[in-house]
This record gives sequence, structure tokens and C-alpha cells, in this order.
Amino acid sequence: MDEYFRNEVSRRVWDSKYRFRESETVHDRDVVATWQRTARALAGAEREPARWARAFFDSLEGFHFLPGGRILAGAGTGRQVTLFNCFVMGTLQDSLDGIFDGLKEGALTMQQGGGVGYDFSTLRPSGACADASATIASGPVSFMDVWDSMCGTLLSTGARRGAMMATLRCDHPDIEQFIDAKRQPGRLRRFNLSVLVSDAFMQAVESDDLWPLVFPVAGVKGEGPIVMRDWSGQAEPVPCRVMRTVPARELWERIMRATFDYAEPGVLFIDRINATNNLWYRERISATNPCGEIPLPPYGACDLGSLNLPTFVREPFTPDARLDEEALAAAVTTAVRLMDDVIEVSRFPLEKQAEQARGSRRIGLGITGLADALVMLGLRYDRDAGRAFAASVMQRVCHSAYRASVALAGEKGPFPFFERDAYLEGGFIRQLPADIRDGIAQHGMRNSHVTAIAPTGTISLFANNVSSGLEPIFDYAYTRRLVERDGTYSEQTVEDYAHALWRTLHDGAVLPEAFITAQAIAPEDHLAMQAALQPFVDNAISKTINVPADYPFETFQRLYRMAYDSGLKGCTTFRPNPITGAILTRGTAVEPATQCCGLEREGD
Repeated sequence: MDEYFRNEVSRRVWDSKYRFRESETVHDRDVVATWQRTARALAGAEREPARWARAFFDSLEGFHFLPGGRILAGAGTGRQVTLFNCFVMGTLQDSLDGIFDGLKEGALTMQQGGGVGYDFSTLRPSGACADASATIASGPVSFMDVWDSMCGTLLSTGARRGAMMATLRCDHPDIEQFIDAKRQPGRLRRFNLSVLVSDAFMQAVESDDLWPLVFPVAGVKGEGPIVMRDWSGQAEPVPCRVMRTVPARELWERIMRATFDYAEPGVLFIDRINATNNLWYRERISATNPCGEIPLPPYGACDLGSLNLPTFVREPFTPDARLDEEALAAAVTTAVRLMDDVIEVSRFPLEKQAEQARGSRRIGLGITGLADALVMLGLRYDRDAGRAFAASVMQRVCHSAYRASVALAGEKGPFPFFERDAYLEGGFIRQLPADIRDGIAQHGMRNSHVTAIAPTGTISLFANNVSSGLEPIFDYAYTRRLVERDGTYSEQTVEDYAHALWRTLHDGAVLPEAFITAQAIAPEDHLAMQAALQPFVDNAISKTINVPADYPFETFQRLYRMAYDSGLKGCTTFRPNPITGAILTRGTAVEPATQCCGLEREGD
């Protein structure tokens, strides 16, 4: 164990996931070599590579900045892999050729290490008749089974990721099948599922109206009324046939009951996602990456990284504890440049992905270790003061990132899809400080989007087990199941970073009142923390709202309404249940994660 790792588990995560080796030849002698390799590779995109290699290394050393795991694992190795964690794939064409072309693209992307997201709303509902062949459509959920099998086959070959997201519109005629798909044991276990919930549907639920389930008339026969709808994959509203109607509240309760029983599907408030999209003038989004923190257009990609907040806390657990805001702002500036260079250096499984990434230059800079930083500063996660501090930190990260991207645009040019007047009219951009908007007007932006908060489960464990993303501390010490280099599992006892630091500084002393774990935090306070940070995140936030097993269903339903009313872009909850089990447990062995984005793979 070297000077950077405080525990054996973190060293093993580095060794199994990020250390560069080829068969028995080890290239990274230690974690410093991993950071040097990464810094040099990314600085190769700069005019002054030696200068920026040093700056990038300084940001990586000591875990101050944690780039997405694919970056650490792949940069500078010469391997045919992508440095992007995840992608949203192209629009699925409603034909057998189109469907299997989409399957092939997904397979190629996962083979190179990327997770994938798909909107299946373009596929005809089950029972619809195809004009050309007179065959009967089997529906989108049946084709998702094909994707699930493909993913399992790839994983058996040693592919690094198996993460997939599937979305379906709340007005698709097969929405009930989609909602209930995972009630069948073992089905679609390599998918995360999310319903695309519209503002109109939320209003119909509120008003207790009937809700029409529709599909474009070009794809279905029938006698139902015709309505105009914005539709997935279509630039303009298209005529859609009403196939049937259902009570909106009954459909909403069906979604709620499913996620209460087995934690899926999640909910994406898709109209809000599109209304606040910085590229509103050229994109219509209908899917996200597998963990939901990056809503993306077809062939869009995730370029992720997180600032490790505990490393910026000075004099922790004392009356003089403080966050070094100047150091944080400087780290943001370097991180934006590093992540922008990832776009230049990375390979892409598909040329269309390269075109989209280079056209928008989207990045997703976020934070991790929030809960640990709060504890070190004497602030409780579930109190107003803690939320206010967290919001101020994310505001600083956001505004520093925008200023850094403006400066990069002045140096290197704005992203190719930039259209000044339209961009400045974006809902998120209009809320930025005047100096940033003036800078955008003068220089443009190097990156269309700059902030996102990812789960960071694996990368945070690598960084001596700081609390993950904006999540609370799971527990002070617990057992976790890890995937080793040879693909086998091992059970490891891990200790939270802040708790370990407290024991080092104050061995035997009573824990301060600020120490609090996820299970002790009310679901409403989980949600309130996400809502506090959302105004400063132009992409989205991946957050799991922990719900006790005995939580009343009626109260549970109100959480999702609260999420919508709080301005969130989506909501995901987890309530212990027999189907999904648990990923982390207190002091006992851990069963393998059944969801595709369990903590074993979500951030690698």
C-alpha cells in the first residue's frame, strides 16, 4: 500500500479497474504512474503539452479531481476503447432492419466499454399490423428482451460494461407492459427502465382526466381519433392515432406501485429536460445515459468527472473547518480543460458518436464526497444549513465551469453547434450571472453543457471511499462485494472516509452530531438535497432516494409529486424488496447487484 491509499480496498479497486497492464506485463507501477499516463495522454491535445500534463497531474494527484473511470482506465493505453462512460444510441427505426441495426450499434458500443441508452417509443405497439409484410408487431418490450440477451452475451466475453437504459413515453400504447416488465423474475435485469413523463400527463393526473395512448398513424391501422403530438425521433409534431384511453391516475398509480415494489421504473420529467436544454434549438431529447445524469440526443456521449470535496476541506472537525473555495474554483478550471481534451483524445465506437461529441463538446463536471465534506465541516445532511452550503458549493462549481468554458472558447473556439442568440435564450443560460452571459455573447462557449452529478460509486471507492456523489454516507463501516480482475467476486469490509479520518484524529471520542447515515435520513430530506443542487446543474443529477421498507405507499406517491414540483428532471427511489435485494449491507455478505447500474459498475 502506498502513501495515497488509506485502505487495501481502494488499492485493489485501482489495481483491478484502472491500472494499465497487458496480460502479465504491468505498465503502471503505482497509482502515480496511472495519473501520469492519464495526464500526458490528455495533454497531448494541447499546444503546450508539457505544461498541461503537469497541471492535469496536479489535479489528479491525491484524488482532488476524479475523471470518469473510462478515462483513467483507457487514456494513454493505445487500446481500442472509448474514454466516454455512456452513450445514447440513435433513433430506433420501426422496421426489422432498423431494429437490428440499432442492436448492432449498441453491441459495438458496449464492446468498447460504453454503456447505452435507448428510447423504445418509436417501435409499434404489440398487436399492430405492418402494412408491408402483414405481420403483427410484438412491441417494444419484446425487443428489449433481445437487447438484454445481447448484453449478457457480451458480458460473458469479458466486456467491461453491461449498463443499459430503456425509456418509453407515458402515452405509448404498451406503457403498462413496460411498467410491469420486471415483475417477471429475471427479466430485463441488464436494463434500467424510466418512463418519459410529460407535463400534460402530470396535469391529467392532477385533474383526474382520461389519458390517451397514441402512436403515429404511419405505423398503425385503426379507427381511433387523430391528434397531433411531438414524437420521439420526429423534428415536428406528427398525427397520432388514439389507440385507447386510460384513467391518468390509474396509470400513475401503476408506475408508483411498480417502483414501490421493485424500484423501477424511474421517472424522467421529459418536458422539463427539453425546456431547460442548452441546445433546445437543435435537439429533442428522449433518453438518458444508464444512470440518468446526462440527458442526451441520438448518439450523444457522457464525458464525466467529479471534484472530490473532502480534499478541499481545511482543518476538518474543528471550529475553524472550512472549504477552500479558491482551490476548488481553480480545480474546476483545470477539470473543464481536461474534460474538453478527452473529446479530442478519445476513440468512438461509431462515427456518428464522434460527430455528436465534437459538435456539442458536452461535458458533465460534478461533485463527490458531499456528505463526507458536510460532516467534516460540522453540517448535517438533512438540515437547512447543510443544504444551503451544498447549494453554494454547486453554484460555485457551476459558475466557475461556465467561466472556464467561456475562456476556452476565446482560446480554442466555441463548440461547432453554437448559435449565439439562440444559446443565450436557453432557460438555464438566462439564469446565469451577467458576466457569464456577456462572456458567452463575446466569445461563445467551448462546451454546450458543463455540469452533471453522477453516482461515482466505483471512482469514489478508489478515492479512499469518500461518500458517493451527492448521496449521504451509507454507513460508517460495511461489507461490499467487489469484482476482481479475474471476474470473480470478493467480499470486502470498507469504512467511510470521514469516519476513518475522525477515528484517526479523535480515537475513542463520541461521533459529532453531524454524522448521519442514509437510513436515518427521511426520504423528503434526500429529495430536498437533490432539489437544492438542481438549479446549478445544466445536465441532470443521479440520486437514489432511500425509502424504508415500511414506508406507507400513499406517502411514497407524494415523493414523486414533490420531485416534480421541486423542479427536478427525474426521480429514482429504492425501497428494500425481495426482487432487487441490496448492493451494500451492514456487516453481512452482499448478493450480486441485480440492476444494471449497481455500484459495482456505475462509475467505472
